[in-house]
Amino acid sequence: MKTIPGRLQDLLGKPHRRRNPLTGEWLLVSPQRTMRPWQGSIESLRTKVPPRHDPACYLCPGNSRAGQERNPVYAETFVFTNDFSALLPGIPPGEMGKGGLLHARAEPGVCRVVCFTPRHDLTLAEMDVDGIRSVVDVWVQEFKRLRSIPGIGYVQIFENKGAMMGASNPHPHGQIWAQESVPAEPVKEGAGQLEHFTRTRSTLLSDYLALELESSERVVTFNEHFVGLVPFWAIWPYETMIISRRAVPDIAELTYGERVAFADIIRRITARYDNLFTAPFPYSAGIHQRPTDGAAHPEWHLHMHFYPPLLRSASVRKFMVGYEMFGAPQRDITPEVSAAKLREQSEIHFSADERKAP
Repeated sequence: MKTIPGRLQDLLGKPHRRRNPLTGEWLLVSPQRTMRPWQGSIESLRTKVPPRHDPACYLCPGNSRAGQERNPVYAETFVFTNDFSALLPGIPPGEMGKGGLLHARAEPGVCRVVCFTPRHDLTLAEMDVDGIRSVVDVWVQEFKRLRSIPGIGYVQIFENKGAMMGASNPHPHGQIWAQESVPAEPVKEGAGQLEHFTRTRSTLLSDYLALELESSERVVTFNEHFVGLVPFWAIWPYETMIISRRAVPDIAELTYGERVAFADIIRRITARYDNLFTAPFPYSAGIHQRPTDGAAHPEWHLHMHFYPPLLRSASVRKFMVGYEMFGAPQRDITPEVSAAKLREQSEIHFSADERKAP
């Protein structure tokens, strides 16, 4: 590989572009813009602590859901099929096309909702490792079950936390969508990983993680089996990624110890998020793993993305508008600075002294 002259330090105060090797896409970094005055929108904050059980919440134990089904009085992680699913099973095959420009195809699938805990007032950031490990166990169980359904080509596990990210209910929960085709983002990441693996016979994220551990400037936290870091190519101000140290292709391949470590690193990252602005930190998070087409996919390396919108405070967020919509992603604060700010945060949640979970 050709060596490129120059150092990253020479670029940190100047506009520059960075490439995401997973997708092949570039983003613009403009660190000099952090000096400009802010006169944008300031959002109001909700400071009221939620109740342990909300009788009006359609995800709390024993309550009726929006689809009129009643939840059991569950005492641990609870899963059900979404009452208003974006994908439906049993959709008959169908396809249309016209002039090589209009093309549509039927897409069957299944959508599941995962209530992380019966507690209405505990997010992942406030749960203990055992509680989050139960969530990871359910993710694994659901992944195995859904991939066994004939015709399912990909299983996407994700969470939208906070109204700012479009969460329709404040009860801590995530979703799992399983569908016939592989969605656009995993397709791009799969192509990038395959190209690297074909050329080097090692996974892209194994080689990338080695570089990050060597410098440590973007590493936020780590344990025996996982590393949480701000990726070199991060788009969102406090975007992070969790990468498994062992190159496993999906969560079903994790050992029990690795599941515990996965839960631990999720707690570490999400607690730091909340502590950054002493407020519940909104984000969209998702696990990327190999397709479920039955192939080995040795190029795939398990990882989890966190895309939070907050920028300057709990009430000032980053919007993808203007140049980002019509040109390319752009960020002001560098990944190195945001990683340093996250590293400074405690991994003990700021509410620990105010509220003790039983």
